[in-house]
Amino acid sequence: MKSHRIGVFYDGNFLLHASNYYNYIHPVRRRLSLSGLHQFILRRVAEEEQIDPMWCQITEAHYFRGRLNAAEAAQRGNQLYNDRVFDDILMAEGIHAHYLPLRNLQGKREERGIDVWLSLEVFELVMMQRFDVVVLIVADTDYVPLLRKLQAYGVRVMLLSWEFEYTNDEGVHMTTKTSHELLTMATYPVGMHDVIENGLEQHNPLICDLFVPSDGNNRPVQSEPTRQVSEILSLKNGFGFIRYPNNNLFFHSQDVIGDFYDLSVGDPVEFVIEQNAQKQDVAKSVRKLLSVGPNEEDEGF
Repeated sequence: MKSHRIGVFYDGNFLLHASNYYNYIHPVRRRLSLSGLHQFILRRVAEEEQIDPMWCQITEAHYFRGRLNAAEAAQRGNQLYNDRVFDDILMAEGIHAHYLPLRNLQGKREERGIDVWLSLEVFELVMMQRFDVVVLIVADTDYVPLLRKLQAYGVRVMLLSWEFEYTNDEGVHMTTKTSHELLTMATYPVGMHDVIENGLEQHNPLICDLFVPSDGNNRPVQSEPTRQVSEILSLKNGFGFIRYPNNNLFFHSQDVIGDFYDLSVGDPVEFVIEQNAQKQDVAKSVRKLLSVGPNEEDEGF
């Protein structure tokens, strides 16, 4: 039997949003694992195609996302190092990275053109007859034309989707859903939220491996984002801002390790930078430092 060739394509921002949900909101408190996702994909494709997993192979995987240019990243402490660490993770999994610079629109950094680039890459590789099954980790309706083209060429599409809702740090109710039209067009739609919940309840090893391993105390073995060091710029009732170029970073009292009301303006703090649901940089895991000398460096974890 000829091997089934599988192509996997990630919308990086959507994947990050799902990973942040499991790391900060869901009780599992761990990030999604790329290697675990690939193992799940191989097994699920084999199940849907009714073949032995040994005949399934991910021949290519591609990751698309906008990111800061080098000059901006250099102003953000260890951001360049963090980017390189993530590139190392992608390379270790054989995933090709594709980046476009984030655009500054009305004070917000936003992606532009990622969906088009991902769609063109998928279509070009399909035209070269490289895949039997295309696996998409995307959510936006913008990808509907791509699925229509793939349907026209008889390519089978597996769509990994997530749906979840929660209240964010600013008290706003957030809802994430994959486009219903995408789900109806996919050959194999997979609701990952239900798959994960059921799998965790049953202690399914394949589902448990979808997350970064822990050391027994629920601490991820894989490297966490590098911690930054700065000082408190201002404090309000339940939130504050940390001095950080180019835009100061918002943080919520719930993201403080310790007592929020022990903080004062000017206090040195360490923290990690994440993106909220509006794709804005915010500070997480904020912790007050006892002292920071002029020659001390943040060594991270």
